[in-house]
Amino acid sequence: MTSGHAVAIVALFSLGVTVARPDEATTVTAAPAIPSGEPEWKDWDAFTSAVLNSTNEYRSQHDAEPLTWNGTLSEFAASYLGAADCEFEHSGGPYGENLAIGYPNATAAVEAWGEEREEYDFDDAEFDKKTGHFTQLVWNGTTDVGCGRALCGERGWYLVCEYWPPGNVAGGFEGEVGEEDDAGMVRVPWIWAVGMAAGMGGLGCL
Repeated sequence: MTSGHAVAIVALFSLGVTVARPDEATTVTAAPAIPSGEPEWKDWDAFTSAVLNSTNEYRSQHDAEPLTWNGTLSEFAASYLGAADCEFEHSGGPYGENLAIGYPNATAAVEAWGEEREEYDFDDAEFDKKTGHFTQLVWNGTTDVGCGRALCGERGWYLVCEYWPPGNVAGGFEGEVGEEDDAGMVRVPWIWAVGMAAGMGGLGCL
């Protein structure tokens, strides 16, 4: 599986919450170039289903409610992709955000975010640049997701997903990121908050 990381800082945003965000997205390694006709990228219904199914599978494993597709978030992601000219960097928008590029299909991109959980320290329960995609993916307070994608030549498909409310809120990780135990059961502490994040180089994350 492709690995990567995102650089992050803690900043205060207009939402009135302190969130962990990157000062820049860093591509570490990119997945191999992929065929441009992959159905999960080309077909809209297949694309949205792949994103939701993969996302909600990880969320179910961490006791978080399934996300709903949000057209406003999707339009924001598509608009950003249209203006970004395939530059792999964050939009700086008001939402949580995960980025990925070069994966063979949308499922693989979401799985790359989700498998960061292997590196997440549930005991420490704080933002970590290596696991920010995972924590946004399963953030309990997030309810909506919307994504866009664009084909970027030999680099493959570029995926941008926006989340609302945003995750990765400083101080909220203990209550918002549920732990999957050895038996496949999940524990989530009582405390909760609102949130923000982003993806990898494949990936980049807020």
